[in-house]
Amino acid sequence: MSALTDPRQAQAFRFVRHDYRDGVAELVYAFDHGPELIERIMFPDTPPLPSDRKPAFDVALRLLHLIAGISYYKAGIPARIEIDDGAIDSATAALMDELYLHGLAEFAYRNGLELRGRIAFPFSQNGRQGTLALDLPRRTLVPIGGGKDSLVVVEALKAIGAQATAVWVGNSLLIASVAARTGLPMLNIVRELSPLLFEYNRIGAYNGHIPVTAINSAILACAAILYGFDSIAFANERSASSATLEYEGWQVNHQWSKGWAFEHAFAAHVRLQVAADLDYFSLLRPFSELAVTRAFARLGSAYFNAFSSCNRNFRILGPKPVDRWCGQCPKCHFVFLALAPFLPKPRLLAIFGRNLLDNETQAAGFDALIEYRDHKPFECVGEASEARAAFAALAQRPEWREDALIARFKDEIEPQLDAASLLLEPWLHASNEHGIPARFAGALDAIRGT
Repeated sequence: MSALTDPRQAQAFRFVRHDYRDGVAELVYAFDHGPELIERIMFPDTPPLPSDRKPAFDVALRLLHLIAGISYYKAGIPARIEIDDGAIDSATAALMDELYLHGLAEFAYRNGLELRGRIAFPFSQNGRQGTLALDLPRRTLVPIGGGKDSLVVVEALKAIGAQATAVWVGNSLLIASVAARTGLPMLNIVRELSPLLFEYNRIGAYNGHIPVTAINSAILACAAILYGFDSIAFANERSASSATLEYEGWQVNHQWSKGWAFEHAFAAHVRLQVAADLDYFSLLRPFSELAVTRAFARLGSAYFNAFSSCNRNFRILGPKPVDRWCGQCPKCHFVFLALAPFLPKPRLLAIFGRNLLDNETQAAGFDALIEYRDHKPFECVGEASEARAAFAALAQRPEWREDALIARFKDEIEPQLDAASLLLEPWLHASNEHGIPARFAGALDAIRGT
């Protein structure tokens, strides 16, 4: 590759321009003065934007341009960042520095890169002041991912009579099917990545994990202003804040943009710079994965034959499982394990079509979940200690304790652990660390089952 075409040789990554017209946002980037990388976000059936919301939308669109750029910046990681279409303020630059540093931590770890001290967004001191409430309609956008978590949020909002719309970004047929199953109004936003990014990847640019939730959050902030919603309720539980591993004194978290640090920072930024009455939060933030799976199990069978958390369903490229669950990946392993204490065994086996805990060839995958001989997988899974608690609970149950991996845990692994740390019940209590508005207190009660 020539110095011009290889993003790893670029001196600068440029935010060239951004624009919006007729329901399409166009985000443009470039390495040095190379070809433009043009991403498009398509918002369907957009109503006319009221004039009093336009300043807020312009700020939200600028925020989306900055955040979505992480997909392209990672291809080269140049030493300099340039913003061609207007300076940003120090608070926005600080948020971007944190997002790019922590959101790319796994990417950097896997590629052997050091990003600390490298990422610095340029800024001026002139930020937007005096953000006003927009009198947004009392309606909630609920991002649907196809898995159990967002469905727990949907049903909790239904329980309090909240007006909600199921929204997703992308063209997943599985997510569309699950969204339809909720019975809510639906909104499908399309994100079209620049084809040039895939060409860069093909010829050897840096590639790896990015904080997709942060990008979707910025897209939905734009959507909330465009369509008129005063809240965005994600479904990220508290275990998302736990690091996947520690490397050279650095916390590497696959789920960083699903964690409390990003949620808290992004929510504050939206209120201060976009709209004072736009709430961004996760309704599941107080809960562990086990508490969420218990809540999902209580929903009954309405979603059991539709949902899937298997990430192989959501690949941009590559094969997808034919029956919603590949049965081999960390997400399949964890969801099976986490649901097992709360569902009748025949029901769980019917969902997955097999018993993952009675298959010795799956031992290494489950060992990683409990951090036995390996670190936690780079996936959106719960904490190792709650996975161990689930194993211990199943080891006490006659219908599970003879299965190969449960028996192995009981005989080989459990004797090495502190019995007090294996209790299931403490994981079912809610935390007080969250940013959920008071008006959704009843939805929290619905998740608790009170």
